[in-house]
Amino acid sequence: MPLSDTMYCAQQINIPPELPDILKNFTKAAIRTQPKDVLVWSAAYFSALSKGERLPVKDRLEMNVATQKTDTGLTPGLLKTLHKQLSAKQTCSREDLQKKWKGLCLPMDQLENLLSLGSFGPDIDWMEFFALGCSALGGTLMAALKYACEILTEDEDGGAARIPFHTFTELYTYLAVLDGDIPQDHRDMFLNSLQAQV
Repeated sequence: MPLSDTMYCAQQINIPPELPDILKNFTKAAIRTQPKDVLVWSAAYFSALSKGERLPVKDRLEMNVATQKTDTGLTPGLLKTLHKQLSAKQTCSREDLQKKWKGLCLPMDQLENLLSLGSFGPDIDWMEFFALGCSALGGTLMAALKYACEILTEDEDGGAARIPFHTFTELYTYLAVLDGDIPQDHRDMFLNSLQAQV
């Protein structure tokens, strides 16, 4: 049955005063984040907004340099967004991580690979998962640490990308132990040489 062509006048339609700002902010967030599935991302966005949680929004637009064949889904901007959403506590539940991951329209098989690689149970040490995410972005230990510094720094863009030394040590040690090819004495020597510079 077709809808009737009812005419409404301005006095009959009540538009909440905050709606234009909500829609404007939502539109800007969608443009910055560029979700692969706008409906899934929108549900996550408005759910987070209604609960007063961190929104699944990138700080800025990232140009997609990956091709369809090599696109892993995870980008530095998306990992930073996850970090903002989940790092408030030292641990997060697997369920929360899966919900936030899905809300950013990231491939679930990539998440399962990272969870399997880290041998995580129902509770996940966020910084360990974050380190694995950086490793997925970088491929090598040094590239992963570079991404970690760039994501975690409070320095201005293009600056030194400094992070606390204890955080760097924690990330480096976790990834080096997981790698298994770097002996303990090499890890200690590397960290001691950096400690002297700090």
